[in-house]
Amino acid sequence: MQIILVSRHLREARTLTIMPWHLALALILFLMLVFATSAFFSWLSVRYRLPLVEELMVSLHQREIHKTQAFIHNNLELMAGRLGELQARVLQLDHVGERVADLAGVKRDSLRKAEGQGGPYLPVALSAGELQREIAALAGQVELQSGEFAELEARLLEKKVKERLLPTAMPVRDAILGSPFGFRSDPFAGRLAMHEGLDFNAPTGTPVVAAADGVVVTAEYSGDFGNMVEIDHGDGLVSRYAHLSRFRLQAGRIVRRGEVLGEVGSTGRSTGPHLHFEVRMQGVPQNPAILLKLPPRLANASNR
Repeated sequence: MQIILVSRHLREARTLTIMPWHLALALILFLMLVFATSAFFSWLSVRYRLPLVEELMVSLHQREIHKTQAFIHNNLELMAGRLGELQARVLQLDHVGERVADLAGVKRDSLRKAEGQGGPYLPVALSAGELQREIAALAGQVELQSGEFAELEARLLEKKVKERLLPTAMPVRDAILGSPFGFRSDPFAGRLAMHEGLDFNAPTGTPVVAAADGVVVTAEYSGDFGNMVEIDHGDGLVSRYAHLSRFRLQAGRIVRRGEVLGEVGSTGRSTGPHLHFEVRMQGVPQNPAILLKLPPRLANASNR
């Protein structure tokens, strides 16, 4: 870059050539001047405590402090609010756990039960350390409840499996109840005799279903019982379905609750088409009406 200087004081025009390094040097000198000026005023403010500069620095510092405090305060309030919501949720889960434990038949004596609480709302500001301790305590409580719910789930599953193995489903639908469990007059001999099952009167060919899950141990003709199916439900619990007209399965077969075993008939020692249904525990006959939740007159027939 060239600059031509023309003046009446000069006999002739002069030409100045400006190189790039001239511009760089000028920029460096300008920055050094700005920095030196700033440092000089800073030194004056510290050395002689100039009121204007000092007030400006204090104002800027206080403004930054206020912004930081407001930010921290807002975050602490949000964390405290969230913590309160989580605590309320934990209490709600605790009550749910109580109800589920009752359904599962599990006692919760080992855990602290939720107590009734109430009163006016008087919020208290918590510090960061206090919030951290509260969150840690809440995390421990959540972990404890998680373990408890896992145990309840296992108990409910166990209960569900046991219920599936209890003969509680009606073996014949829309049947008329006949002779109850207990003592009765024998239909052939006419004398008092023990009836170890429950009769369901229905037309020949009516489907007979399994009262619970199990394994078929017998599916054959068996003397007075005629065509009989016997199912083992485990732990010594057995159900029998007698006087069938025919079978629908063979021994060794795994059956599910409600699966068809055969059809109502009148084989064996029988006066007409009906199903003789028995439940035995360790070989001892039980009243099927209790498991099937039938009317009290049938459930208490053996005590009459």
